[in-house]
Amino acid sequence: MKPQPQEKRTKAGRQAAPGRWCEMNRKQRREMTRKMQNEDLTLEVVHPNAAGIDIGNESHYVAVPPSRDNQPVRRFGCTTTELKAMTDWLKQCHIHTVAMQSTSVYWIAVFDILEGAGFEVYLVNARETKNLPGRKSDVQESQWLMKLHTYGLLRNSFRPSPEIRTMRTYWRQRNDLVRAAGRHIQRMQKALTQMNIQLANVLSDISGMTGQAIIKAILAGERDPHQLAGFRNSRVQASEEEIARSLEGNWQEDLLFVLKQEQNGYEFCQQQMAECDGQLQNYLQQREDRTHGASLPEEKRKGRLKKKRSNKPQFDLRAELFRMTGTDLTQIDSIDVRTAMTILSEAGWDMSKWKDEHHFVSWLRLCPDNKISGDRIIGKGRLATNNRATIALKMAASTLRKSNTYLGAQFRRLRTKLGTPVAIKAMAAKLARLVYRMLRYGMQYVDQGAEFYQQQHRNLQIKSLKWKAAKLGFQLIETPAA
Repeated sequence: MKPQPQEKRTKAGRQAAPGRWCEMNRKQRREMTRKMQNEDLTLEVVHPNAAGIDIGNESHYVAVPPSRDNQPVRRFGCTTTELKAMTDWLKQCHIHTVAMQSTSVYWIAVFDILEGAGFEVYLVNARETKNLPGRKSDVQESQWLMKLHTYGLLRNSFRPSPEIRTMRTYWRQRNDLVRAAGRHIQRMQKALTQMNIQLANVLSDISGMTGQAIIKAILAGERDPHQLAGFRNSRVQASEEEIARSLEGNWQEDLLFVLKQEQNGYEFCQQQMAECDGQLQNYLQQREDRTHGASLPEEKRKGRLKKKRSNKPQFDLRAELFRMTGTDLTQIDSIDVRTAMTILSEAGWDMSKWKDEHHFVSWLRLCPDNKISGDRIIGKGRLATNNRATIALKMAASTLRKSNTYLGAQFRRLRTKLGTPVAIKAMAAKLARLVYRMLRYGMQYVDQGAEFYQQQHRNLQIKSLKWKAAKLGFQLIETPAA
């Protein structure tokens, strides 16, 4: 007998209410949304003392249950005084938990004040709250957030502890200064090229010792190519004659002025980076020692690509990270100290916030985006993200192309089979799992080499071929290699 529509919706609501919104399929979500629009009270109330806040640039709209106040939706400004008044009003309404969207950076001040006042704050993704039907307003948005949070249909986003956020601020500022210095170098190169000073054809980097000495001499008034070529460092492959020929150009006052401005900007960025390194070093030294008497492992660089050490921190960052976390992430192939610092400053070292390594990979958006219907994959999509830890892991994975290591051999096989973009994402997920295991369980990474991986893959292929042959009634016999 076919069930009635109302009975079917009620049964789906009872099955889906205890779980989270992400655990429901599309049919259950539609039924749940229809129930909330019809004010069906069969849904289970998870957070009875919930409120919703629609974050804005100039004002915030706060919604509480209608039974708590005669005016259940109120508008508050963005000043600290008005935010404190909003906190007092929420306490008068006996609110315990608040849900808000992560709108730009406007939510940060609201989050900090509410968290300091003792509220449980849910920072939710706007993608999970965009199903409000019809034309929405700020009042409706706040009420919709309050309603979803009341029934426990919103997931709380990860936000690191204040200790990690402070470290993240210093490291992000330093990375911004590195990018700013790179832009100054590019504009210096453009000014030199416009004057037909082909310095880039004989020097790999004009920010090096030889390039900086030549540029400073040019700005000081030196124009003789041979005198400028005399600043050549012994490690430069080009000869003095080749450098002198590249320094014969058309000296223009306007472009020399631009060169001077960009050189001053580059030196200022270097000075700012040094100050940032000092501040970061002092902050890291104040953190708790988690090594428990263990010594820093020896730095292993065998089989890895040689990387430029420009813009590296001016202190032993690797030792500070080991003392702070109790493990050395740089033992993993392709992960250098700056990549490890980026991961720790974005995610922290407490991996217990994720249930297992698969949840951590999913949070980094490195998992497949498979659309499943009826236990079948009907489509695949891309999970776009601007997570700095994800970007750092992908850049680290791309350096495994020529690495003579276990991970390098695995990357080359995946690249041949699946293509470069998919292989980079898959190896970034592999690196994320290794990072999770080292930080969560204190495991140590030991590279077994490319030959071990190739032999292991060969054994798997032989085993698969024997199974297929036995299934077809044949038998494989191994012969010595030629």
